[in-house]
Amino acid sequence: MRAAVLHTVGEPLVVQDVAISQPGPHEVLVQVKASGICHSDLHVCEHDTGHYPAPLLPGHEVAGVIVALGDAVAGLSVGDHIVACEVAHCGHCIDCISGRPFMCPNVHETERAEGATPRVSIGNTEVTAFAHIGGFAEYALMHENSVVVIPDEMPFDRAAILGCGVITGAGAAINAASIRVGDTVAVIGCGGVGLSVIQGAILAGARRVIAIDVHDNKLELARTMGATDVINSAEVDPVERVRELTSGLGVLYSFEVAGLKRTALQALEMIRPSGTAFLIGIQAPDTVLEINPLVDLLFSKRNLRTVYMGNSNFKHDIPLLAEMYLQGRLNLDDMVSDRIALDDVQQGLENLRIGSAARTVITTF
Repeated sequence: MRAAVLHTVGEPLVVQDVAISQPGPHEVLVQVKASGICHSDLHVCEHDTGHYPAPLLPGHEVAGVIVALGDAVAGLSVGDHIVACEVAHCGHCIDCISGRPFMCPNVHETERAEGATPRVSIGNTEVTAFAHIGGFAEYALMHENSVVVIPDEMPFDRAAILGCGVITGAGAAINAASIRVGDTVAVIGCGGVGLSVIQGAILAGARRVIAIDVHDNKLELARTMGATDVINSAEVDPVERVRELTSGLGVLYSFEVAGLKRTALQALEMIRPSGTAFLIGIQAPDTVLEINPLVDLLFSKRNLRTVYMGNSNFKHDIPLLAEMYLQGRLNLDDMVSDRIALDDVQQGLENLRIGSAARTVITTF
């Protein structure tokens, strides 16, 4: 199959032919119909995290059709329309059976045994599939626990972004923060994840949702998604402006989605006493936050938390979000800003890096 492969961190992806194996007992082979380009993909292409050795096949926001499956797969059929999610999980540990698969400690159980034929390879060299998916390709071979069935009427290009950007953002608002009617919210960074936080906050009943970014086009899109106020942080101090909009108190919940040190600290500074700042954006591996726990947290009565994949049970949450889209209650149409071919994946990553696109989706392979 054709795939976009990273051979060296910091270098462009190479679109080339690679070999893909047949499904093992608990695996499914998916023909990829749409693959979103997420900031996590850009991050592993530009930073050596130590977790994904090259050659690496990025891509994890996948929607497609099951074309083959292993003989032990249960609950899935050839022809099913699916969304993949990077929350690989065992399905039987205490976290999984408690509805917290994002905390599963047994992810290794979804991988092939050491010495087995690789799922994807170039010659005799195994190609690492990012997030156990590897979606920048014509096909994706995954463990059955990495996919969930969606309605056939769900468009693939919009379905793809449910698997990471939307479930991470909406889940952070609904699951992690448990926003209630009347709460106040600020969102720093209005890309795909940030826009999803905004929509999740609106669905949960927040009375004020403040969108913060340095790009006016993204702020306008944030208004479309329901933001009640917007702040261009290149023009004004966002912390001061948030306090002005909240009678000097600050918001109850802030969500940092930009993945920058300064915005992480701003997220903490703009919350009110008893408030919580949620860090979602992926920081550079060497980032260190200087926080005084006594002054910045204890005495100020503020909380700081991280969120992984929206604290979501994706087998439940992705079909729910798909249904909300089909009902017209979740805006995914305006979030997909570009549809490109696999050969243009490098330009898609560049557009994401400079902030010119909300979500680019590969739809031609």
